[in-house]
Amino acid sequence: MTPPPFKYAYLQPLFVDIESLRGEGAYRQLPAPQPSSSLATDDAPLGQYGASTLIRNSFTAGVAHADALRRLVRAGEVDPTSPWTLMRGALENFATAAWLLDGPDRPERRRRTLRLWREDMRNRAQHEEETDHTPGTGGKTGRERVQEIDALALTLGIRDKLAKPEAGKLIEDAAECAGLQPRKVTAVWRAASGFAHGRYWPNLRVSTIRDAVRGGPDHVLMALVIDESQHRPLTQHTRSLLHHVQARYAARADERE
Repeated sequence: MTPPPFKYAYLQPLFVDIESLRGEGAYRQLPAPQPSSSLATDDAPLGQYGASTLIRNSFTAGVAHADALRRLVRAGEVDPTSPWTLMRGALENFATAAWLLDGPDRPERRRRTLRLWREDMRNRAQHEEETDHTPGTGGKTGRERVQEIDALALTLGIRDKLAKPEAGKLIEDAAECAGLQPRKVTAVWRAASGFAHGRYWPNLRVSTIRDAVRGGPDHVLMALVIDESQHRPLTQHTRSLLHHVQARYAARADERE
């Protein structure tokens, strides 16, 4: 059975936004915060572990994931899985940037920043150990940087443990601040994560079955195509978070304290 052509009109608004962020050989970066801005004040005591670095990196990573899907669609190479995994990468990164920007007060924003930096450096330490990598002269290992971040948190009066940000809660918080319905956002994100991790259930819940052939008493081979009505909300939420981050960053990186 030949599947119907992929109708990607619902992706076009996001693709237009993403194309506007493409520069010559690289994506357009969010600008560095102005020295007198709210964001720069957040960053001041954090040194190299400032929020703006993480926000800008997450934003660019989100754009890259969405642009990868744009290029896949343009090439006519759409499969049932990749649109979910790529849009998941875009949504998670935009949500992370929003979560860092939208902490309710300065101490909480700094705490969130150090939580994410600590997890970043913990992952780096794992990779260093797995690859037997040792930093060059004057460099610090990931483990040493984790300790450095913990010490910095104490100087800022942050006494509780810098726990790893939990993805679902982070996305809920970001969705709420962006004016979205958190449960609806986490529902489509969870389906996308299921595809990314090779889970079985998303195929049955959010894909369209075009054909099925029984391969044995306990085995059915299914031909699946993407269900555009299920993927559309994920795309819309991702675009809303993109716009939210752009607006919040512009305000907090430019406004004077």
